[in-house]
Amino acid sequence: MSIHPSAVIAAGAVVPESCAVGPFCIIGPDVVLGEDCVLISHVVLDGRTRIGARNIFHPFCAVGVSPQDLKYAGEPTETGIGDGNTIRESVTISRGTVGGGGITRLGSGNLLMTCVHIGHDSLVGSHCILANAATLAGHVTIEDYATVGAFSPVHQFCTVGAHAYIGGGTIVTQDVLPYSLTSARRENKAFGINKVGLARKGFSPERLALLQKAYRLLLAAKLNTSAALEKMKELQGQPGSEEATEDIAYLISFIERSQRGVIK
Repeated sequence: MSIHPSAVIAAGAVVPESCAVGPFCIIGPDVVLGEDCVLISHVVLDGRTRIGARNIFHPFCAVGVSPQDLKYAGEPTETGIGDGNTIRESVTISRGTVGGGGITRLGSGNLLMTCVHIGHDSLVGSHCILANAATLAGHVTIEDYATVGAFSPVHQFCTVGAHAYIGGGTIVTQDVLPYSLTSARRENKAFGINKVGLARKGFSPERLALLQKAYRLLLAAKLNTSAALEKMKELQGQPGSEEATEDIAYLISFIERSQRGVIK
């Protein structure tokens, strides 16, 4: 086991021999690390925190720390982290609260850039990118493969749909449509699908074409949301790949279950 002599590891912490713990790191008594994790230096892991394998923690990040919620009274809530995440400098991840489900969760294969904040009870999926100083208030859900641009705050209880791309500096106060390219110029708007990004992720021309049809109905057909949804449901019966039909079904479901409304 590679542990720098200046590191402080509390009794009760689980640190496999394959891990590397650098100088001035602090690991609390209820932390469980997976195999092959690397703590470069000055990393704080606290609370009831369960961490998977092959995660890299850069200097001055703080994971599993108490939530920034005045109602929190020291309850034994949790933080869960999957495998293969890169957590860059000065990232903060707060553990959950009793009122919000009791856990803050981060999936696998994510990149959290410098100064990202993940607030209490937030749920971040897998293969997401949160760029520099993206900040998630409590109770935020980020679905798989989403990108949140630099300096973009996301309001409490908002959901960012799968494969969505949020441009830098966008203030998110409503749900962000899956597959969309959403950004702030004079005001927040969805500008259609993130065609280039989706193509890079292997979306077929059939999937992209059907999604573009759906987004034209939603954003450019001068229909209200209810009318657009009815037209979008008709697209599910069109010939095309099974994946394309599933994309439309997921998009419709996302809009119908939104509690805060969606950015159009």
